[in-house]
Amino acid sequence: MKYIEEFRDPELAQNLAKGIAEAVDPGRDYAFMEFCGGHTHAIARYGVEDLLPDNIRMIHGPGCPVCVLPVARVDKAIALATDHDVILCTYADLMRVPGSKFDSLIKARSRGADIRMVYSVTDALKIAEGNPDRQVVFFAIGFETTTPPTAVALRIAKAKGLKNFSVHCNHVLTPAAMRAILGAPGDPTRITIDGFVGPSHVSAVIGMQPYHEFTEDYAKPVVIAGFEPLDVMQAILQLVQQVNDGRADVENEYARAVTEEGNAKAIALMDEVFDLRDSFEWRGLGSVPHSALKIAPDYAGFDAELRFDVQTPAPRENKACACGDVLRGEKTPEQCKLYGDPCTPENPLGACMVSSEGACAAQWTYGRFRQQDLVAE
Repeated sequence: MKYIEEFRDPELAQNLAKGIAEAVDPGRDYAFMEFCGGHTHAIARYGVEDLLPDNIRMIHGPGCPVCVLPVARVDKAIALATDHDVILCTYADLMRVPGSKFDSLIKARSRGADIRMVYSVTDALKIAEGNPDRQVVFFAIGFETTTPPTAVALRIAKAKGLKNFSVHCNHVLTPAAMRAILGAPGDPTRITIDGFVGPSHVSAVIGMQPYHEFTEDYAKPVVIAGFEPLDVMQAILQLVQQVNDGRADVENEYARAVTEEGNAKAIALMDEVFDLRDSFEWRGLGSVPHSALKIAPDYAGFDAELRFDVQTPAPRENKACACGDVLRGEKTPEQCKLYGDPCTPENPLGACMVSSEGACAAQWTYGRFRQQDLVAE
């Protein structure tokens, strides 16, 4: 199968592992963050860390849009569905994300709220067309990967003159989160990261250009990588080589899908339909300036935040959950008091355990067996 099996070849993996082992400087440590949750999942699923030298540490970043959605926004989704008699549509993972007092959309649905899981925003459009007497709200989340489809749906809704469709926009931006993680250049309190494994699907949309600020302002190399295990290993090798050479460049391992300029049509569509928010709250990162999108004035009639006056009490975080620390790379999932007991993918108490791309879910599903093997040895 082209572009799949080739990137899971065991012999090639061993060769890459050997190349990484030969390239590392035994006198220093390396800390690389894979920003994207898809990479975290691949690393855990395929045991990539088992093939790395001990002086390479992979830090799991906040690259899961479900995980970074703050409790306050989850509470607003629940309130929209329960207090405003709307049909609320959203993606499956968001249904189980805990809000305040461990409430969630799936629990609200069990109480009678009309909440529907959809596979795409166009499904929500069809529901609106099929229910002209009901207001339909699509609760949109995601990084730049899922933003263009939401923009397309808003264009369609405007062209058709749909009066009963709106979007609650929670689309967030990858470079801004990377900037927040690194902190101000020269800040001694910021987390130690030697380089980034850059996201793949996001980069297929925005291209390589936005990452140049991290090489120029922070002197941090970025290697954009695909989601397969050999993609990730090749990116790690390139990062090691850059660090050893004292370089900080943007390199593109995922050349089969990513270009320097990105997808020009998708970028233009996003620029037309959305504006930049002054700031946005992220779980684990706090309020991050210029890190999210809002619906532009030309499409304001489809902005659920303007159409509905949603009032919710102050959000209540689960103080025992370390999801925020995990998203910042300051803790590993195992360092959370709730991890594994009682928090599991079947009983998620934190956002990082909900999505399969969340660091806690990936560790519980795959990585914990690695830890058991290390203890047995």
